[in-house]
Amino acid sequence: MKLLIVRHGEPDYSVDSLTEKGWREASLLADRLCRLPVDDFYVSPLGRARDTAGVTLNRLGREAEQLDWLEEFRGRVLDPKTGRYSYAWDFAPQYWTNCPEFWDENAWRDNPLVATGNSGAIFDETIRGLDGLLARYGYAREGHMYRTGANSDATVVLFCHFGVAMAMVAHLTGIPFYLLLHGFIMAPSSVTTLITEERLPGQVWFRCVELGDTSHLYAGGEPISHYGRYREHYGVDDGMGAKE
Repeated sequence: MKLLIVRHGEPDYSVDSLTEKGWREASLLADRLCRLPVDDFYVSPLGRARDTAGVTLNRLGREAEQLDWLEEFRGRVLDPKTGRYSYAWDFAPQYWTNCPEFWDENAWRDNPLVATGNSGAIFDETIRGLDGLLARYGYAREGHMYRTGANSDATVVLFCHFGVAMAMVAHLTGIPFYLLLHGFIMAPSSVTTLITEERLPGQVWFRCVELGDTSHLYAGGEPISHYGRYREHYGVDDGMGAKE
């Protein structure tokens, strides 16, 4: 099986759609995806993901099934400084890097700040949705791998969002969720590809062969969007800001 997780194009959050640049990214992404033998498409219910998917689907005359659990990761924590709830990827590195539980696949749920919100519950919702989808193709979760009677050759594309995509990658690889959220980036319209490896009959492991790939943008001469990254140099206006 080949699983392609696609982040939406550069977002215009004010209207839950895409910026002008985001539409260009979606078009170049479609150039890439339309050349692949995709069996099934799935999409988040949010407009920016549906609009990104629509460019590819319209060219192919295909449809995507909407999966509500593909909505952007909604888990939040209570920020003790502001008294407001914020997203998991907003944790400052001086905090999470000094907490050993964030370096553990499961213990991050027990962190006192994480426990103030619903991140654990949303993560569980995400992996239940993912495992339910994989079950359609004959995969049953067993520990850190999957059992199957017949390994599928299907290629499946999921149009979704950064946070929920990282939750899926964490579940499939066993890498702690916060390490992925803070240590890696999936730029808008990027493609993350995981494939199954069946080294013994019926025993399947997912391996990530590319994370956040934007080669379609390079091929089209389109710059990579900075949405999802913080500025590289503190106090320097490099046009990046802190855009999720």
